[in-house]
Amino acid sequence: MPDPVPSHAGDVRVPGQPTPGRGERILSQRLLLGGLLAAVLAVGTFVLLSLRTKHEEELVWGGDQEGGGPYIYPRPDDPNRVVGFEVELMELLAQRLGLRSRFQQGDWKDLPQLLRRGDIDCIANGYELTDVHQADKLATIPYYVYDLQLVARRGASVRSWDSLTDPPDGRKKKVGVLSLSAAEKYTRDRLGDRAEVIAFDSVALALEKVAEGELDATVQDLPALIFYRDRYPTLRFVGEAVGRGYYVIYVRREDERLRDELNAGLMDLIRTGQLRALYERYGLWNPAQEQLGKVGLGVVEKSEQPGAWEVVRRNLPILVKAAGMTVLLSCLAMPLAIIVGLFVAVGRLYGPRPLRFVLAVYVEVLRGTPLMLQLFTIYFVLPSFGLKVPAFMAGVLGLAINYSAYEAEIYRAGLRAIPVGQLEAALALGMSRWQALRRVVIPQAVRIVIPPVTNDFIALFKDTSVCSVITITELTKQYNILANSTGAYLELAAVTAILYLLMSYPLSLLARRLEGRGPRAVV
Repeated sequence: MPDPVPSHAGDVRVPGQPTPGRGERILSQRLLLGGLLAAVLAVGTFVLLSLRTKHEEELVWGGDQEGGGPYIYPRPDDPNRVVGFEVELMELLAQRLGLRSRFQQGDWKDLPQLLRRGDIDCIANGYELTDVHQADKLATIPYYVYDLQLVARRGASVRSWDSLTDPPDGRKKKVGVLSLSAAEKYTRDRLGDRAEVIAFDSVALALEKVAEGELDATVQDLPALIFYRDRYPTLRFVGEAVGRGYYVIYVRREDERLRDELNAGLMDLIRTGQLRALYERYGLWNPAQEQLGKVGLGVVEKSEQPGAWEVVRRNLPILVKAAGMTVLLSCLAMPLAIIVGLFVAVGRLYGPRPLRFVLAVYVEVLRGTPLMLQLFTIYFVLPSFGLKVPAFMAGVLGLAINYSAYEAEIYRAGLRAIPVGQLEAALALGMSRWQALRRVVIPQAVRIVIPPVTNDFIALFKDTSVCSVITITELTKQYNILANSTGAYLELAAVTAILYLLMSYPLSLLARRLEGRGPRAVV
């Protein structure tokens, strides 16, 4: 049988069979493409309609599990489900609205943005009633009356609030608070600069640091302290509760009907005693809750808010100071990363086999695990083994160790780019292996890797934001604090972006200059 004869590109014609015409082929291709497009549109329309129908049948509320109990936290026997008094509260309210309750996870500080985008219908996660929140959102009547409580170690010198501002030993006390909370604002306002106030992203982490002795005290909402009290038996309440406030549910300003329906549901739960029964199950009921449902409870007079750009003018020095922390972290961490990375690269290429294996594991582990987890391990886990690292030093070490793995791979590629003949020629001239690497190979490799190393340096400026998990207030963290406390999200974001650009662009200019002055590779 003769071989198939190609008729034209893309087709194979077998003798004896009719050849389809070009018009028929184009028509069939168009029909196929049209059929696929119609199928995609049909499936997409079905999915959108399904999602819309599902959304209309649900009350989607936002919260953050990281805050922990008793608000919202993973169920111990089924981590895929969440429990907590706010979870049950929203289920009861959704039932009264004829809807299903659906929890949407979000970062606590970003919940207002999720609400504004329309991703959630309301916020219910220990959000306090404040005039700043009410500036762009509607609040329901209070569903819980909270107090703030000072907590310290048993036997410690902290006996009252006054002992924090006038310590006998003269050392400035360290007080932990939940980041962006009413407890943080109250503590900073009351203590001022007479004590060091450190913000955490979790109540449990702040309590842990007090128990370890790294913090002198913490100020937290009473519901969270009641929930975690048994976990930390070495801690005690100091003085009376202070700073009374109210938890409310926030909705968008245009959702007045939803706000009114939620208010009616809350009043019904209060009148029937279901709300009290819910709080008693979690040990949260106290005499303060008797105020719930009273007319005028929780009314906060809206103070006159300054304009957005006036907010920027007032807070620009604070952002610049935070940018200084970002620069300091980056400029200390990157040189360490470069030095360690260079030695790791040389060891992987020219070291003995056991050393190459160990260094390969080092690189892959650091590249394969998140920077946040590495920082968390250095700052929160190592103290369990008796090694306490201060937050700033932990940030520098974490960034340097993480980036050293990436620098090692960059330098390894640069070293491989140098012809092996140059190393052999240097050895033939009587140089030792280390001298040949130091005087011939490495200088050329350094020039080759300047662009990618500079890119990593620029990326490091932005990755310093991860250090906020270990209580370091750098530029991004400071932006979050100011934006959430003032509501000037866009304006402060623009200023923050400009500051990052001012920090990173000079590096690009420096890299170009170094490339022009660097040693030329010998081929």
